[in-house]
Parts: sequence; C-alpha cells; structure tokens
Amino acid sequence: MAASYKKLWKLLIDKDMKKKDLQSLAGISNYTISKLNRGENVTVDILERICEALNCTTNDILDFTEPSNTNRIAKGVGEK
Repeated sequence: MAASYKKLWKLLIDKDMKKKDLQSLAGISNYTISKLNRGENVTVDILERICEALNCTTNDILDFTEPSNTNRIAKGVGEK
C-alpha cells in the first residue's frame, strides 16, 4: 500500500493555506513537507500534529492506494 496525501493538499486549498503555513502551525519540518509531497511514509506523531493543526482526522488527509504494477515490479513485489 502506498500513502496518498491528495486529501491533505485539497484541504489546505479549501482552508486557503500554504504548505509553509501548515509547517509552522503543525510544528513540522520542511523535510517532512517534502516527504508528504513525495507520498512517503511519515510517523503517526506527524499525522497527529497535522490533524490537530487542521482540526481534522487522518481520514480527512490520507488515503492508501495500491502501487502501480510498474512500481511493484521495480521493487521486486510479485516476482516469482
């Protein structure tokens, strides 16, 4: 499963916030914002800080998706 933070970016748009605003409000680093941009895993602590800052739940900012077959093959998943 891969993390998708598209809901987070949409929520920021809806709240008329920039990523820099989220960084400051949630007390997270620029590196963490970069990881979120790339759809990489972050800790539950980070997700909790974001949710507290935006007054939302993880369901409002995060989805899990199946990785594409290309990514699965590149990582050796599903090979025999």
